[in-house]
Amino acid sequence: MGSERLRMTPGPTEIPDAIRDRMAEPMPNPDVEPDYFESYRELLDKLERIFRADAAGAPTGTGDAGMDLVVLGGEGILGLEAAVASLVGEGDRVLCLSNGTYGDGFADFVESNGGEAVTCRVPDDETLSADAVADELADADYDVATMVHCETPTGTLNGLEEILELLEDRGVVSIVDAVSSLGGAPVPTESIDVCIGGSQKCFSAPPGLTICSISDRAWNRMESVENATFYTDLEPWRTAVEDEWFPYTHLTANLAGLDAAADLLLEEGMESVFERHEAAARRCRERAAELGLEPFPADENDCSPTVTALAVDDAGDLQRTILEEHGVALATGLGDHEDDVLRIGHMGHNARVERVDRAMDALAAVLE
Repeated sequence: MGSERLRMTPGPTEIPDAIRDRMAEPMPNPDVEPDYFESYRELLDKLERIFRADAAGAPTGTGDAGMDLVVLGGEGILGLEAAVASLVGEGDRVLCLSNGTYGDGFADFVESNGGEAVTCRVPDDETLSADAVADELADADYDVATMVHCETPTGTLNGLEEILELLEDRGVVSIVDAVSSLGGAPVPTESIDVCIGGSQKCFSAPPGLTICSISDRAWNRMESVENATFYTDLEPWRTAVEDEWFPYTHLTANLAGLDAAADLLLEEGMESVFERHEAAARRCRERAAELGLEPFPADENDCSPTVTALAVDDAGDLQRTILEEHGVALATGLGDHEDDVLRIGHMGHNARVERVDRAMDALAAVLE
């Protein structure tokens, strides 16, 4: 069943052969082989092209526009916590924008680091409100703001450009969780101070790496924040490439897999990658409509191109039956939506219409 099973989950995704093959090659020891840093620099250059890609696949900004890339050894949650730990000190006021589970989670990280979290909340089936952010900024001063681009548990894609402009005007440092969108949808990284991606989502590499873009303003703020941790401290990475020294032994096999994943994306071209995700998402919603199912977001225009969340009854039972009877792995919602949301992940290697069709055929058969 393992080889026949189709995993249409919103990360981890199916891993292409080219990535598995690269990871099976002999790996260097980055602690004692300085020439390893040449391949690491090449990886960062590839990742920057992906991070900067706009909707047409063209780069936004330039390579000297104040964006550094670092790759951390740990799943995407490491990046979220590390960004907060590195930028939020005791008593700092942080505006946590939220329309779901991961937006709420940022507030927990802020409070665990001694910051004051002020949550600006909208309903889970809506998107973040620029007007609400403007009101919050008019009423109080903030040091940092956090938000999520794609709220994976509800399949919602938040528009960020207007919000980021408001924060920029007030000098508020921005942290964006783009773990489930980077590599599958354009992300306005040139306007974000710390933008976080993950290897196991739209890159279709295995879990285990966090990718962060970091602005000059964010680096400078880190100098004034006392971070009592080591593994969640981003500041040592600022000079890692220049000094040819990692803060800890890096995950070379995972880095090799990520490098292969970046090659696949760039060889296809980011415009084509984004179009492929949009086509897969569109097909998923069309098939769902044929079954009488609706997306969880109130406005279909707010649906993510990387994951579709469907409003259903007894999501857990549906998920188990589809897996047991048809060999297709889907996901339920999280938290309050564990029982009323079924999620189909069409991200990375899985963002293909024929894979969506197989998943939706299985769902249709179970609903008959």
